Amino acid sequence: MEFTELNLQTELLEGILSMNYKTATPIQEKSIPIILSGKDLIGIAQTGTGKTAAFVLPILNMIMSKPDHEGTQALIIVPTRELALQIDQAVEAYSYFTGTSSVAIYGGGDGQDFYQEKLSIVNGVDIIIPTPGRLISHMNVGHVDFSRLRFLILDEADRMLDMGFQPDLFRIIRAVNDNRQTLMFSATMPQ
Repeated sequence: MEFTELNLQTELLEGILSMNYKTATPIQEKSIPIILSGKDLIGIAQTGTGKTAAFVLPILNMIMSKPDHEGTQALIIVPTRELALQIDQAVEAYSYFTGTSSVAIYGGGDGQDFYQEKLSIVNGVDIIIPTPGRLISHMNVGHVDFSRLRFLILDEADRMLDMGFQPDLFRIIRAVNDNRQTLMFSATMPQ
């Protein structure tokens, strides 16, 4: 299926096509219409099959169709700093023509990094891509307000559980808006 057949906003399509993406992968072809319809989803596909685009593209599309600059609209929780940076770079590339903002939030930096993350959060960045521990740190000091959150995505959800993040994930899930769309993606997902 061509990306032009997926009913995406023109500005978003410009970004996708400018990167020479023309045809959706199977996970994208199956996931994007379901996500655009507002349904929750668990997506399983091998590494390198385009899972990130499968959830980022429809979320960007929906943010563009109903912008809300009063708060964070999407939370993409990931297990590692490397994945947070990778997804943030993908969001920046796909959303180049859209005006959508994003920030990766992860531990290991200094106080200045934490302060810059705080500024992004309190100023209402559209998409936050955090590791669980660092997000909990911001929650503990009151920086986070997810009352307007529309999308909660757990990327590599099984890996986060294997790494012991279950208590953090449950705490984060309890703190976010109940009226949201929830997506989980992974390369493997045990029963």
